Amino acid sequence: MNRIIGVNSNSYHGFSIDKAIDGIKNAGFKYIELTATKGWTEHVFSDMSFKELVSIKEELKKADLNPFALSGHCNLMDKNRIEDFKLNIELAAFFGCKYIISSIGEAHIRDKKESSDEIVANNIFSLLPILHKHNIKLCLENHGKHGTGETIMPIINMLNTPYVMINYDTANAIFYGNTDIYEDIEKSVNKIGFMHIKDKNGLSDEWNFPALGKGYIDFSKIFDILEKHDNECPMSIEIEFTKQGAKNLDEVNNAVKDSLNYLREINIFIE
Repeated sequence: MNRIIGVNSNSYHGFSIDKAIDGIKNAGFKYIELTATKGWTEHVFSDMSFKELVSIKEELKKADLNPFALSGHCNLMDKNRIEDFKLNIELAAFFGCKYIISSIGEAHIRDKKESSDEIVANNIFSLLPILHKHNIKLCLENHGKHGTGETIMPIINMLNTPYVMINYDTANAIFYGNTDIYEDIEKSVNKIGFMHIKDKNGLSDEWNFPALGKGYIDFSKIFDILEKHDNECPMSIEIEFTKQGAKNLDEVNNAVKDSLNYLREINIFIE
């Protein structure tokens, strides 16, 4: 099946949004996931001026890149961060994104507050009106203490709405969840609404996320599981290299191109 596959601009962590747009376009992709992750990659952010945001929007249009998703991680356990996340939803709507991604805790800054799944579900419930208003789907990423799809399922089931699904990050399930990702995907596949396809190398707890095909995750097997369950969720490629990061911009651009070539080699046709 054909499916939408883009590139997460977080792959260009440490480089400007302009460089991300150029690299993703030149690699041959048509879709981009914009990153608005506080304290980490702020390629777009709610405190940017309207002029800056309009300029980025125009740049995307000229590059023929569709911003289909926004990575807007906030600590959804902390009621004080919900207003910040509402701004991220508005930011996603401004760019025309149909998906917004967040971990349950903070992604790259320390959690100031931790809460039960029931409180998380209640906090997310307060977001439903704005998600409905903009017809945007919130996809919760397996990350940190909620490192697997299975651990996110109770929250998804409590909410019981098509506007809140799982964003399954393939490498995070190993790094944070230390799980068999193929079994975990099978268990949660009917609630996966988005996927970060990220490869993994090294030990399970080692920060080592290379280009697709350069690690040990069997993506053909993952695509087979999704197709078996008629799951056509969109995807975003994310490359985070090692703790030292990419050596230079060329390394990032080459990794993005290598990832596209790998998908073609395993007969994945990208919309």
